[in-house]
Amino acid sequence: MKLPISRFILGALFLFTQFISAQTLSKTQFKVKGNCEMCQTRIESAAKKAGAKTAVYSIDLQTLTLETDKVSTDDILKKVAEAGHDNEKFKASDTTYEGLPGCCHYDRDLQPSQAESHHEHPTSTTASTKKENEFYVRGNCASCKARIEKASKDAGANAAEWNAEKQTVTLNFDPSKTSSDKILKAIADAGHDNEKYKASDAVYNGLPGCCLYDREFTFGEPNPKVHYEEETKHEDHKDNEASSTKEDHSQHEKSIDGVVVTGSKAATALSKKEAGLVFNIDKKELLKAACCNLSESFETNATVDVSFSNAVTGTKQLKMLGLDQKYTSLTKEQLPEIRGLASAYGLNFIPGRWIESIQLTKGGSTVTNGYESITGQINTELLKNAKTPETSLNLFSDFNGRAEVNITNVSPINDKWSQTFLLHGNGTFGNTDMNHDGFLDRPKGTQINAAYLLNYNDLEKSGFGSHFGINFIRDERTAGQVGFDKKLAQDKQPFYGVGIDISRFQVWNKTGYVFKGKPYQSIGWMNQYVYHQQDSFFGLRNYAGQQHTYYSNLIFESIIGNTNHKYKAGASFLYDGYKETYLIDDMRRNEIVPGIFAEYTLTGLKYTLVAGSRVDFHNLAGTQFTPRLNFKYDFTPQTIVRLSAGRGFRTANVFAESQQYFASNRAINILPNGGNIYGLKPEIAWNYGVSLQQEFKLFGRKSSIVADFFRTDFQDQVLVDLDKSPQQLTFYNLEGKSFANSFQTQWDFTPFKNFDVRLAYKYYDVQADYIGGRREVPFMAKHRGFVNLAYSTNKNDKGGFWSFDTTLNWVGKQRLPDTSSNPAEFQLATYSESYAVLNAQISKNFNKKIRAYVGGENLTSYYQKNAIVDFKNPFGNYFDGGMVYAPIMKANFYVGLDVTF
Repeated sequence: MKLPISRFILGALFLFTQFISAQTLSKTQFKVKGNCEMCQTRIESAAKKAGAKTAVYSIDLQTLTLETDKVSTDDILKKVAEAGHDNEKFKASDTTYEGLPGCCHYDRDLQPSQAESHHEHPTSTTASTKKENEFYVRGNCASCKARIEKASKDAGANAAEWNAEKQTVTLNFDPSKTSSDKILKAIADAGHDNEKYKASDAVYNGLPGCCLYDREFTFGEPNPKVHYEEETKHEDHKDNEASSTKEDHSQHEKSIDGVVVTGSKAATALSKKEAGLVFNIDKKELLKAACCNLSESFETNATVDVSFSNAVTGTKQLKMLGLDQKYTSLTKEQLPEIRGLASAYGLNFIPGRWIESIQLTKGGSTVTNGYESITGQINTELLKNAKTPETSLNLFSDFNGRAEVNITNVSPINDKWSQTFLLHGNGTFGNTDMNHDGFLDRPKGTQINAAYLLNYNDLEKSGFGSHFGINFIRDERTAGQVGFDKKLAQDKQPFYGVGIDISRFQVWNKTGYVFKGKPYQSIGWMNQYVYHQQDSFFGLRNYAGQQHTYYSNLIFESIIGNTNHKYKAGASFLYDGYKETYLIDDMRRNEIVPGIFAEYTLTGLKYTLVAGSRVDFHNLAGTQFTPRLNFKYDFTPQTIVRLSAGRGFRTANVFAESQQYFASNRAINILPNGGNIYGLKPEIAWNYGVSLQQEFKLFGRKSSIVADFFRTDFQDQVLVDLDKSPQQLTFYNLEGKSFANSFQTQWDFTPFKNFDVRLAYKYYDVQADYIGGRREVPFMAKHRGFVNLAYSTNKNDKGGFWSFDTTLNWVGKQRLPDTSSNPAEFQLATYSESYAVLNAQISKNFNKKIRAYVGGENLTSYYQKNAIVDFKNPFGNYFDGGMVYAPIMKANFYVGLDVTF
């Protein structure tokens, strides 16, 4: 390990000297016109070639910040103009400007030597500044501009100038020959909504894809879409790092810690800017289904597989890239969340109505977020952004005795402070036994969940921003046979029962500082403390666990020369204190993990490379080196290829992560292998991936296909062996090979207005060398199919509309654990049968404040009839509630109401 560490130290010293030397340079800032990342790269490259020591261009602020020592800024700005970009001292030639790619054709209203404030946002125009003969007109790109101005002149205007940023057209006309009404009507006839006339749907739908503007735009408000490409719109996205800062294009608010509120966009969008395969899921997607908690937030998403973990506790688990949930990093606000003792039930602790957005990364994620990610990362952002106070009430109930209420309040305190109150309560009161085996299909109980968030944002002036959060959860569940009475002692109880009581408390803070005059340079510090207590019993078996976790992450971000070369470096610390009791065994351990990391991002005109590594000094697992790399290449703006590779490691919590098998009479057997955690070594795996993203036009509308292949190879793994004996649950370290191949292709298209279609197919090949030989990992279907259809009607004058959503999941056969040594009546087939699950929902938005919905889950009513082995004798040798491969409940219907105050 000496070589990587020494290289890291040398690299850090080099970056530090670069930082120190940069402080002696003079710095100036100039207005420069540009549109997109290609413009940014071109401007910074021209400035560097002209002699600038550093050059940082802000697309949002339309400013170029220079650091020079000898060369004059005039010489630099002249070269920038020669590259095609107007600035406050020099103007590009028309020939050079016209030769730029379509997405780089900015609005040329900036005149040389124009005295503009360098801090004025280019889209800050409001209704109060609109001039006479200036009218609001919607549009997107250079093609829109030409169309609007031509229509104006054809209607009699002497001159017309459309401004994409202000979304206005300035007209010069003779009132005796024409009128503004006539001109605006002609503009609408050409396909562009304006403040007096609206284009017909037929004309609007016939516009090129790049010209399809947001028709929900409110005139007089800043344009939510400032930068455009010729054939495909730029996407807002979230940076996953604590120290990054960006400006929201739709709300003009800066934020730290990777928290950016996106403007209008698709409900689920694959970020075209990220080097990794990152999907952004917003509230619009979450409203397509019941989405009572995080485990139900992916029912309309093809990337994540959701299934019941057992037939007694009714909990669900996620799988990604063919591997269990424990291999995916699950974070909240970029902080570790569902891990350790929370692994089994943590998905139930994030209510769906609390979620503002989700970022899903397939494959290796950034090293700045830790070492545990193997198959990817799922990060959840909570509600915390609002311009005006907003209180929402959600009521939900299904037809089988489950009810919940959510109250959320997001409100600004002043121009710097804002706060969020989140309250959730749910209860399951009915005895649901659809398969008539005498066991509840899902547990009864209640949950109280409350959180408070406080945000401070003064990045514009002082450069500081901070986010504070506190969360408390109390969850009590009872499951088992219908006649079970929790009030009786376990040894006097004639029925089999399960009780799970969980208390959880967490507090966190994220603070960042952006260096003045250096928007590219920032420092962020995240801290979190978590207390988790679980007391539970499964029949006559007791399991209790207590976890104390402290996490800290410090990240510094800056550039080398210009924003084509970015780097992040920092240090982290993780403490996990575990105390577990199973039957009479008392197990305790403390994991202490300090770590350091660095990450470099190289951005070119068509490519992005992100390479990082970290070294963690684990007191029980030893020193671990974790490198990761992501590469993206844009063959065209519509054809993108990504490559990724990386390593991850984790320590297995074999009891907490295997609770789905506790509702059985399997005896736990651990075969130690010289490790320091339950006698086992840590899990280490390499993940490799390649993906192709292709966009094209279908029926004149945007369509996209994404195909990806990932392979995960385990260097070491803690295998959970269900085949060694049906009466045993055996854990041991891998000796041999264990791998998972995952292929997925997804097609998204819109055959006609307001109707979205998503089709997907997935293939998994997951195998491991068990003691008995190489076998397929159980409960993993090789073939899966997915269909999601979403249709909504046009909004009426009050903002009301209907939405119709349906999702079909087809799951192929799965290998089941070997039960051949059981008596014949308690044996399972070698493979399960395939099945399909259909979910649907209809919702009605009466206006912007009231929404009602009704839906159904598992409308095909397929359920696993033999979900519990030997259910008539739960205290016998063959009882097993963990052999679940399909739904255990028939069709279930629900209703809900959303009210915003």
